[in-house]
Amino acid sequence: MSIAEAYDIPVARSPLVPPSPPRAPEDMTLFGRMKAIRESPIEMWGQRAYEEDIVQGRFFGRSSFILNAPDAIKHVLVDNYENYTRTPVSFRVLRPILGQGLLIAEGRAWKYQRRTLAPAFTPRAVMTLVPHMVTATDETVAKLRAASNAPVDLRQAMQRMTLEIAGRTMFSFGMDRHGAALRDFVMEYGARLARPNFLDLLLPLNWPSPQDLSRARFRKRWTAFVGMLMAERRAAGKNEGAPARDLFDLIGEARDPETGEAFTDDQLGDQVATMILAGHETTATALFWALYLLALDPATQEEVAKEVQGVTASGALDVERLKFTRAVLDETMRLYPPAFLIARAASGPDTVAGLPVKKKDVILIAPWLLHRHEKLWRDPNAFTPARFMTGTPPDRFAYLPFGVGPRVCIGAHFALVEATLALARMIGAFRVTLVDKEPVKPIGVVTTQPDRSPMFAITPR
Repeated sequence: MSIAEAYDIPVARSPLVPPSPPRAPEDMTLFGRMKAIRESPIEMWGQRAYEEDIVQGRFFGRSSFILNAPDAIKHVLVDNYENYTRTPVSFRVLRPILGQGLLIAEGRAWKYQRRTLAPAFTPRAVMTLVPHMVTATDETVAKLRAASNAPVDLRQAMQRMTLEIAGRTMFSFGMDRHGAALRDFVMEYGARLARPNFLDLLLPLNWPSPQDLSRARFRKRWTAFVGMLMAERRAAGKNEGAPARDLFDLIGEARDPETGEAFTDDQLGDQVATMILAGHETTATALFWALYLLALDPATQEEVAKEVQGVTASGALDVERLKFTRAVLDETMRLYPPAFLIARAASGPDTVAGLPVKKKDVILIAPWLLHRHEKLWRDPNAFTPARFMTGTPPDRFAYLPFGVGPRVCIGAHFALVEATLALARMIGAFRVTLVDKEPVKPIGVVTTQPDRSPMFAITPR
C-alpha cells in the first residue's frame, strides 16, 4: 500500500505554496543588504543562492561563501568543525541573553558543557518530562475550547503554552506568576537588541558598540530574573533520594564524566536561560507555522485529525505512532527552519569544495536557502508533508532544522516530542481556519518568525 493510500492523501490536487518574501535583485546595493540584514536577512538573497552550490561574495573586506552543497556543509560542520567559530556579530547578539551557555560556548568550554548536559537530554530522560508537556498542552486546549467562539491569536497561545511547558519541565512549577515578565524580556530583546546594526558588524568584538551598552544593561536585569527563578525552585526543594523530577534537577545533578565537575551557579544560570529561551521560542514558532499551513491546507489538516483520532482510539497518545503529524512538522521546519542562518568565521586557512578559505573568511550555511534549494528538493516552495514519508530521508546535510554534527541541537528530541504531541492535541481538538486572509510572510530575527500574528477561528471537533 502506498503512503497516499495508507493516509488517503489526495495526490491529484495541487500542493499548497505558502507566501514567501520576494527574492533580492542580484545587483542589490550595500545599503540594501545592510537594511535587509537588520530587518530580515532572508530577504537579502537573490535567485542564484537558490540555484548554485556555492555563492562567493565579500563581507566587510573578507571573502564570504554561501554553501548549498551537502559535501561542503559536512566538511565545515563535521569534518573540520573546530576550525569554524561563531562570527563576532553572533556573539554580540546572543551573549547578553544566553551568557556562556551551550548554544554559544566554544572550544573546551563547549565540550565540557556538552558532555555534562548530554545525559539530561537522552530519549529516556525526555520521556520522564512528557507528563509536564501533556498537562500544559491539555490546559491550553481547555482554555481555547472555552473561548472557541471568538477569534484567537494562535501564535500568542503557542508562545504561552510552550513557555508553560518550559517552566514545568525546567522547574516543576507553572509560569502563572513569572510568564508575563519572561515574555516581556523576550519581546524587549527581540524588538530592541537582537537586530544587528552597522557598528555591530563593523567593530571588532572587543570594541563595544552603542547597542552593546544597552545589551549589557539588559543582561544585568535578565540574569537577576533567572537567578530569582532558580532560587524559587531551590526553595521548593527535592525529596532526598528521589529521582530527578525536572531539568533543573537533571542539570544540577549533572557531572562532567571526565572530571566529575558540576556547573557553577553562574554556569547553571546560563544553561537555564538557554534551555528556556531556545526551547520555548523556537517550538512556539514551529507550531504557529504548522497551524498556519494546516489552516491554508484543510485537506492535510483533516489527514492529521484522522491520524490523531486513530491513535487516541486505542488509548493514550503515543508520539511514535503519529507518523503523519511528525511529517507535517518536518515539512513545516523545512519551509520555516527555526534557525534560518548558521554563520561561521574561519579561525584558520582551509579548502572548501576546492576553494581556498582564509582566516576570518565568513561561511554562511542558511537552512532557509538549503531547504528551498532547486537542486535538492522537488517543488521546493510547496508544502508537501508526504515527502517525509517515502522511507527515504533527505540528505542529512540538505535538511538542518536542528543543525548537524557535533554541535547539533542537544534538545532536538525534546523539541520534536513536545511539538508533535502539541500539534496532535490541537488538531485533534479543533478545526483551525484563518479569519485574516492577508498573507503572513516570514522574517528572520534570530528565528524564522511571522511578520505579524493573524487571527484564527477554532471549531471544536
